Amino acid sequence: MSTTTKLFLQVTACGALFALNTYAVSADPTRYGFGEPASANDLQDFVSSLPDGRDLPAGSGTISRGKQVYDEKCASCHGQKLEGGIGDRLIGGRGTLVNNDPKKAPVKTVESYWPYATTLFDYIKRAMPFYMPGSLTNDEVYSVTGYILSEANILNGDEPITATSLSKVAMPNRNGFIPDHRPDHFKPADKHPRLR
Repeated sequence: MSTTTKLFLQVTACGALFALNTYAVSADPTRYGFGEPASANDLQDFVSSLPDGRDLPAGSGTISRGKQVYDEKCASCHGQKLEGGIGDRLIGGRGTLVNNDPKKAPVKTVESYWPYATTLFDYIKRAMPFYMPGSLTNDEVYSVTGYILSEANILNGDEPITATSLSKVAMPNRNGFIPDHRPDHFKPADKHPRLR
């Protein structure tokens, strides 16, 4: 028997044992038999806000503080003027999503594409800065969000940026998406026939 055949049989046997063990551990076919429920402490830093600002954390920021945070923690990737660099361009591009010239690519930025300001907060909170995601405080995230929106001429002044004020921001492309009218065929695990 060749070495390749022996290796194939060993890998196949290991896979079969793992599958049998997984099945034996989980008598309930809707559960996999590993992991544990997330605690409130596990979820405290998780933010996934809705457009109306629900689930955004407490805190506030200002545009002027946002410029300081941006210069310290964001400009190295996104450019001094939010023009992009290693990271994506953040502002500009209004009107480029609907052009009819195939030679001109759309410029997708916070200003031209994103429909909700609360989504910007959510993304910055979870994924930025690239080299240390999740390291910004809520106040820093509110501030940077406000600064980006002010540089995109969406916000003016230096009023506090909060969950309430972000939910009221009218983004330039808020009505630029077409709703999906297809029926929702997703079934929760307890209703799905294959998982009963």
